[in-house]
Amino acid sequence: MHHSHPTMSEEERHQTPSPAVSPWMEELQLPEVLMSDTVRSLHATIEQDWDFLRRSACQTAAGRALWSHVVHDPVAAVLAGESYLRSLFEKMKQDKLNNAPEVSGVILAVRTLWFDSRLEAAINSFGDRAAQVVLLGAGMDARAYRLSCLKESIVFEVDFPELLQVKASLLKELTSSSNDHQIALIAKSLIRVAADIREGDWIEKLQRCGYVPERNTVWVLEGILYYLPHLHAMQVLEAIAANCTSTRSVLLADFMNKSSISLSNSNFHFYSDWPDRLLPTLGYCHVKLSQIGDPDAHFGLLHDPQNLFNKLRNLPRSIEIHPEDGTPCRRLYLVEASYCQQQDDQ
Repeated sequence: MHHSHPTMSEEERHQTPSPAVSPWMEELQLPEVLMSDTVRSLHATIEQDWDFLRRSACQTAAGRALWSHVVHDPVAAVLAGESYLRSLFEKMKQDKLNNAPEVSGVILAVRTLWFDSRLEAAINSFGDRAAQVVLLGAGMDARAYRLSCLKESIVFEVDFPELLQVKASLLKELTSSSNDHQIALIAKSLIRVAADIREGDWIEKLQRCGYVPERNTVWVLEGILYYLPHLHAMQVLEAIAANCTSTRSVLLADFMNKSSISLSNSNFHFYSDWPDRLLPTLGYCHVKLSQIGDPDAHFGLLHDPQNLFNKLRNLPRSIEIHPEDGTPCRRLYLVEASYCQQQDDQ
């Protein structure tokens, strides 16, 4: 559509700043505590000893730290570490300079905000706010330190022992060095459960740490299912369902479709093109599926109609190859489900 500038180049037309874009930080501001010897050596251990799956936790934290105008996470930068912050910052800067339709990390910001909002809604829906929240593959998640909806909830973080240990050490360092009183646990309590969810005994370990199957629970699987082999991912979803029989439970999870896992065969395994059909076969019901960019999953961050996610969500989900450019349709589904026993309560 040409207005009064028929000679305006495509490039110039894209230069118009969008009102929805956040004020951009010109320089990366690193918290001082990142320079301390203890924090540096903890992050050096992560670089040297951790595999891709464990290190992805730092990438997520970097996304939350650098999208701080929408995600208020006071501990994310320290959990992410300097190298992850720098590399994501450089990518974001390039994207801004190139007027990219989506800026690096935006998916992470949207995903975080979606999980935050659905977690709060689930806790409110219980009526009794003293719920349990189980973060599976918790990584560098800091919800227990930042979400006020958790103040009467018990939060369980389930992850590899060495990850939970490093995380606890980083948080301890931050708390002791911080004159900033914001760094405090908001959740009623936080229990770290050292377990590998790919192994069959994680539910027992969770129960030994105080998880009560009879209590209302929100299960959070953010950024984790697609890293698991198909068999393990299914076992995790089945184990959760098996533990929801006598209580109100809500599952919050994100799923990649088949085209997304082909991005990188070595790191991503499990996919589901139709999680809203898969979950009912495992005993879940009231399944609600959103795609990034949907009304409940954009948070004002995906304003460009040329944005990859906006283009995808307007295509039927059965289409695997984008008709315009022949690229695979890589989708991320955000899914909320509850256990079917709830039908009697409603």
